[in-house]
Amino acid sequence: MAMLIDSHCHLDRLDLTPFDGSMERMFEAAHAAGVEHMLCVCIDYGNFPAVVDIARRHPQVFCSVGVHPSEREGEEPTVESLLQRAADPEVVAIGETGLDYHYNQGELEWQRERFRVHIRAARAAGKPLIIHTRDARADTLRIMEEEGAGEAGGVMHCFTEDWDMARAALDLGFHISFSGIVTFRNAVDLREVAKRVPDDRLLIETDAPYLTPVPMRGKPNHPALVRHVAELLAELRGVSFERLAEDTSENYRRLFGGLA
Repeated sequence: MAMLIDSHCHLDRLDLTPFDGSMERMFEAAHAAGVEHMLCVCIDYGNFPAVVDIARRHPQVFCSVGVHPSEREGEEPTVESLLQRAADPEVVAIGETGLDYHYNQGELEWQRERFRVHIRAARAAGKPLIIHTRDARADTLRIMEEEGAGEAGGVMHCFTEDWDMARAALDLGFHISFSGIVTFRNAVDLREVAKRVPDDRLLIETDAPYLTPVPMRGKPNHPALVRHVAELLAELRGVSFERLAEDTSENYRRLFGGLA
């Protein structure tokens, strides 16, 4: 079976009800679906200990450190605090970071400054960025350019923007990752973008426990379901499932390294 990698999930937040509350059974289901590795993504300092603990206890998991653009509670990240946590060998990326103007209103300079802090930390640590952007296209690209995000590289995770945005990110050296959103009925334009991303810049993810793909909508999302994303992308791009799996797994290894 071709190996898949879930490049973005939140294992500390999964609904394990389908697995009788057992994370081990969740990993068994992922393995049965051909998902051999996964990146557990941190969204605030409060959950970092749980995230890194999962990575330490499971050789198929690595993790990131960062504070999501919509998080308002808890410790504000600094370059120094990010670097301290990123020194852990289980941490292979900085993020998730970026800009989200959809759920945040009013004066948002704090969000832009937080994004800059993450980019500076990624450059200093020599680790790639995991970038979230929603309704903030121009500012996201502007800050990436101003802060030299291309020197760190990384991925535009859970991509939902148009081809112009994808091309600008690709020009900065970033990868583009597609989640279960690409399987949704109304994602016609996004599927057109998914056809055009170069083979060597494509990644797949679940963003579990969020965004369960078709045909599993309405059920808890978990890493095994990244297979549905891969199958759709292979069909869209006119390649075999094995080729899509091989390309996205190699892209992950090249970007994040650190696979067991």
